[in-house]
Amino acid sequence: MEYLNQTFFGNPVKTWLVALGVAVAVFVLLRLFQQFLVIWVGRLIKKTKTKWDDIFIHSLRNTKPLFLAILSLFAGAVVLELSDDVRAILWQIVMIAFLLQVGIWVSSGLMYWLRSYRQDQEDPASVMTMNALGFLARLALWSIVVLLILDNLGVDITALVAGLGIGGIAIGLAVQNILGDLFASLSIVLDKPFVLGDFIIVDDLMGSVESIGIKTTRVRSISGEQLVFSNSDLLDSRIRNYGRLYKRRVVFTLGVTYGTAKDKLEKIPEILREAIEAQDKAKFDRSHFASYGDFSLNFETVYFVMDSDYNLYMDIQQAINLAVYQRFAEEGIEFAFPTQTLFLNDGKT
Repeated sequence: MEYLNQTFFGNPVKTWLVALGVAVAVFVLLRLFQQFLVIWVGRLIKKTKTKWDDIFIHSLRNTKPLFLAILSLFAGAVVLELSDDVRAILWQIVMIAFLLQVGIWVSSGLMYWLRSYRQDQEDPASVMTMNALGFLARLALWSIVVLLILDNLGVDITALVAGLGIGGIAIGLAVQNILGDLFASLSIVLDKPFVLGDFIIVDDLMGSVESIGIKTTRVRSISGEQLVFSNSDLLDSRIRNYGRLYKRRVVFTLGVTYGTAKDKLEKIPEILREAIEAQDKAKFDRSHFASYGDFSLNFETVYFVMDSDYNLYMDIQQAINLAVYQRFAEEGIEFAFPTQTLFLNDGKT
């Protein structure tokens, strides 16, 4: 057993074996404790409605075995005779592993919360906003983690942050157009002038929004081709968003001949009212004898379609037209069409 007393790196073999045993024991205990928490908290969350315990247990499951191994090795190193420099290096390794693990815990918890939010939220605009904010939150989180790791390694992060600031200004000037589109993208996501699936009209171009990227927004036109808009140009344009059309106001005019009797004219607004009110998602507003035309007596009618679906609007309008046509035929009311009357003089005075 003399080899147990042999010294390596300032410690006998038996001390190294004790340190290894401590490390293995600590690792096993940490893994058991992790599993105990997962099982115990997992039982508790079944009795609660809050999601915070779900986030906690999800983050706990993302505890990396490498992190536990580093903690275990550090615990085993306590029994060893090591120089202050070596202990300082080991402590730095532990702190770096801890900071990375904290970043993993927070990031995984945030991702779990975002997934739950997307499943519960029906509004695509809110989902899109939270996705963008989640990305920014993860970016800020890992930026802080990296800075803390560099500070732990002895890097002067004050000078680094200042240098990054100056470099950022220079880069910003070089890529200001790209940054303009990037901030325009964030503005679209946060302000939500439109969301995925909305039907929009920009100048004389129209279509459904397919994707909102960092630099461009892509729209599928009604004729099939894809339209690509720069985000900054898109925000500078006047956008008509039919995706926010919750009800459609419809105005239409029809004309009858000048020979129509007064009692027939008085019936026309009521005929139009009945035709509109017979439709399930149509709401009558008004109908009036509005004007005298060149060849017709004009009636103006207004109603609302209580849905944004264009096809439904056209179906309702068609049904109204057919109903009016049938009633006019029953009442003997004639639709007007462009006509001219010629008066011939036979030459007699």
